[in-house]
Amino acid sequence: MLVRRHSLRCQSLSVLCAAVAFFAFPAPRKLTAQRGDHTLYGDLIIDESKATGLKPLSFDVILYTEGKVLISRQSTPNNGRYRFNNLPVGVYELAIEVENNEIARLTVDLRSPWLKDVRRDIEFEWRLPDNAAQPGVLSARDTYPRNSANQKLFMLARQAAGKQQYENAAQLLQQITNADRKDFEVWFELANVHFRQKKLAEAENEYLRAIDAHSSFFPALLNLGRLELFQKQFEVAIQALQRAVNIRPDSADANYFLGEAYLQNKRGSSAVMFFNEALRLDPVGMAEVHLQLARLYHRAGMKEKASVEYEKFLQKKPDYTDRKKLIAYIEANKPKP
Repeated sequence: MLVRRHSLRCQSLSVLCAAVAFFAFPAPRKLTAQRGDHTLYGDLIIDESKATGLKPLSFDVILYTEGKVLISRQSTPNNGRYRFNNLPVGVYELAIEVENNEIARLTVDLRSPWLKDVRRDIEFEWRLPDNAAQPGVLSARDTYPRNSANQKLFMLARQAAGKQQYENAAQLLQQITNADRKDFEVWFELANVHFRQKKLAEAENEYLRAIDAHSSFFPALLNLGRLELFQKQFEVAIQALQRAVNIRPDSADANYFLGEAYLQNKRGSSAVMFFNEALRLDPVGMAEVHLQLARLYHRAGMKEKASVEYEKFLQKKPDYTDRKKLIAYIEANKPKP
């Protein structure tokens, strides 16, 4: 059970990767040229084992800013990989389309100063509805079936949040939670809005509400863990992030943040284990984790191991700005032959 710091009862726990919603969005605006040093990529994996009839040959993966500004689109086959390079720091949305029909959308956070290459795999099931003789439709995990009135409010709230109209977005989302307290996606979105407003107590409560409503909701567990890290509540962060890793052991982000929570809690050996797992899962996207490991080893007086981590990092990031300093450290501390 997750230990809360406030007088809130927690019944169960549940955190970006596949929380998506099936609804239409307004026509996108065009993005003015802006470049950064973040990369977003991942695999598109469609389970067709239950599908009959014709199946789509490819899907459009479309990247928007949080304000619904179109950045780029890519045609991606099943089991193919998408990649968007040179992205500025920010929050983005990935939309999936089939034959010009949007079927899903998920939020991606690229605000980390350490993780420049972020991987987000997208998994769906393609199946034929039981009561329809028509082409298959995607059924994404972790979506909540809300009525049309609440769906409209949800769309308006997301649009308001995209324009940074957070008070308006929160009011719209609260209308939904007042009508349906089981809508875990809405609790999650409301928590994200309050997190951006630095209303941390409200955000914590709402992430927990989402988890209470859907105990295996990975996005809420991951963001709750990040919030607790931000508040330096490391034991609570460890509990949330360990649950996230149990649900999605293949999540490099969950393993990384769990390692960070252990590191901040002065449990270095556990931190090393999860940092290494994050690197195994995403060797390029998590390249900066080598720097974390090197600093940890250096503080522990294990300079040879630190030099090995710095060397591995430079193999992946040869254009690193402080490359000369790392090379000097490697030369001074590399293992003796």
